[in-house]
Amino acid sequence: MDYAAHLTELHGLPAFDFPAPGAKEQLPEPEAVAWRISHDPYAGEEEKSFAERFQRFLDTVDTSRVRALIFGIWGESYGCDSSTVIEPLVAAKDRLAALEALFIGDIEAEEAEISWIEQSDVTPVLHAFPGLRELGIRGGTKLAFPAVRHEHLRTLRFETGGLPGRVVRGVGESELPALERLEMWLGVEEYGGDATVADLGGLLAGSRFPALRHLGLQNSEIQDEIAAAVATAPVVAQLTSLSLAMGLLTDAGAEALLAGQPLTHLASLDLHYNFLSEAMEQRLREALEPSGVELDLSEKGEEEEDEDEDGDGETWRYTAVAE
Repeated sequence: MDYAAHLTELHGLPAFDFPAPGAKEQLPEPEAVAWRISHDPYAGEEEKSFAERFQRFLDTVDTSRVRALIFGIWGESYGCDSSTVIEPLVAAKDRLAALEALFIGDIEAEEAEISWIEQSDVTPVLHAFPGLRELGIRGGTKLAFPAVRHEHLRTLRFETGGLPGRVVRGVGESELPALERLEMWLGVEEYGGDATVADLGGLLAGSRFPALRHLGLQNSEIQDEIAAAVATAPVVAQLTSLSLAMGLLTDAGAEALLAGQPLTHLASLDLHYNFLSEAMEQRLREALEPSGVELDLSEKGEEEEDEDEDGDGETWRYTAVAE
């Protein structure tokens, strides 16, 4: 999934919307679904805040058996940040002892553009839930992730149109010995994506993440620079899958990959949504597919030609996700 759409599942469990007050819908067993809790301030419902809805969830469901939570819209886009959902969640930690997976910001474009989602420091949930296995975040505005240690987190995913460099550095400085999958949509500077290749140093070294097997450094306007850094990065040797998709990857970045360390040990290399020439695509196939690498070169990136009256101009290229 590239664009921000509502999750259909989390942690292998189907998403289920906790109903509005008065609904007659039969509730599933607490551990059988990923519970999505949302509060649309414009829906005219009896409950006036996310806090009220979350409290009813705690009072209605046997939360001691809940394994996965999805937080959708929690208020007006510019009116409140994700501390609105994080604070009551952390306060209820003793009632959610079985929680293994959490996604904060399951908000699609019709509700709020991804760059409008206001996040906050999300690391309190890692301190509160030492058994958490999976954490996903959508939206990079005001997002913070200071360095943290967590023994059991296996999957960490950031979906943004602009991921702050301080977040990238915070993850790179964290101690996450069980982390197997890390995905970052780095985005563009216009929407807060100011991370540089230098900010990725802690991730690319690999020493802090001995269990890491999938790395996604995606959706970036500096995708060629990232590809060049990945080409010599120590972490690549331990990976089974790598994604450099969704960004402004051109032949220059692909050339760096081909000239760098061998990638033939990978099970998959995802380069979908790219700006590669047909000749470069063929070179990549010839270099990798005979070794069994599943190579995704699908979907060309979006670009526009801007010409003046004299026929001069430039080409504008766009990442898959920005605003």
